[in-house]
Amino acid sequence: MHRPIDESGHGAGDGAGRGPVPPPYRPHPVPPVDSGGRSAPGDGVPDPGRVDPRVLGALLARHGWRRRGGAAGRYGRWTPPGSGPGGGTSLLVPDTLAFPDCEDLIGEALTALARSGTPSAREVLTGLAVPSDEIRWWREVPTGPAGTVPWPVQEQLRSAARKILLAGALAVRGRAGYHGSRHRAAAQAALEPVVVGTDPGGRALTAFLPVPPGRPVAVRLYHALHAAREAVDYQRATGGMDAFDSAVEAGVSRELTEGLVALVRGTEGARVALAWAPAAGVPEGCAARPEPVEFSPGDLPALREASARYLTDEPSVPVRVTGAVVRMRRSGPRGEGRVRLRVLGGADVGHVRVTLDEEAYRTAGHAHLVGLPIRVVGRLESRGGFRRLTGASGVVPVQVDEAERDRLMKSLHENLDFLEEACEPEEER
Repeated sequence: MHRPIDESGHGAGDGAGRGPVPPPYRPHPVPPVDSGGRSAPGDGVPDPGRVDPRVLGALLARHGWRRRGGAAGRYGRWTPPGSGPGGGTSLLVPDTLAFPDCEDLIGEALTALARSGTPSAREVLTGLAVPSDEIRWWREVPTGPAGTVPWPVQEQLRSAARKILLAGALAVRGRAGYHGSRHRAAAQAALEPVVVGTDPGGRALTAFLPVPPGRPVAVRLYHALHAAREAVDYQRATGGMDAFDSAVEAGVSRELTEGLVALVRGTEGARVALAWAPAAGVPEGCAARPEPVEFSPGDLPALREASARYLTDEPSVPVRVTGAVVRMRRSGPRGEGRVRLRVLGGADVGHVRVTLDEEAYRTAGHAHLVGLPIRVVGRLESRGGFRRLTGASGVVPVQVDEAERDRLMKSLHENLDFLEEACEPEEER
């Protein structure tokens, strides 16, 4: 059961003396503010008439704004992070939509946020524009002038965050100690709607995962990060790695441990925090206000050992792959050769390499020349990231419809050098 919006201290109205329930929040862009203080098209600030004031209050509280009084049950006055009781910009935000001036007050608050120089103001507007779960990373690193950090340090943070997000998206597709290239394209596509906001000092980064489609990734990371923390604690206390084995079911993998190593390396500590979209409520099985998950340099040996363990322990997978031949190589005019296939079915990878005996290699070449894919049985090996098929057998051409065959033939004519015999062996990537 999802319980919406509790960060601002206001529960949803239920007709039992708690006030009217506002209409569902729907994101809708409005125009920029004109000289008269009203909106005009093009800014991307949400339409005041479609903003739930409880969602706005929850986001303000999340991003450090303080509520400092106001008429109880009618409105609250919010001040930005770090400002005193009487200083800085303040926002007058209604508690409900029950009063005639509510939309005007919300519009004025949104205008003030859009014009504010406070970094958190943009994050609040982002959360309003598209209901999003937020994932925030911090790294404790030495700072430079005016509290900034060097460019390479910021890039390390971005790279680590990207790895952790991808690990979460991969875990949504399936649980594995090591994913390699499996499901990678689908996982990367799932992250395309994600937007990112950076801390001015470069030591923090926030990803906004729209709900939907990003909530499954956020939920999986919630469970995986806590499982990784518990597994590290167990390893440091007992020396055993068993907890990392069971943590795979929660979404922990080599990809996640590598991301955490990248996040922590070179710092005095790092932490990851999740916050749910107020408009969407709390996912089942998750804490309403998750505490940040912290990692320190002392955790690195356990994380690195787990990463190596996942790499070596993930078993090969028996598959029957259908694929189009896109490259052929062998060291002479006869004997076995290697073929690269673009996978059409049978495995969750984009391409595989397979070594074929002379007869099977000839079959693969003939199939390609007439625009047909082949089917081959073997084992998808984890070594190399599940890009290699071993023990190949049963190579046969596969009939396809005319449209697919024409496309394969066009690919052949565009890549006439696909057959590369008497060349050096292809470099493994």
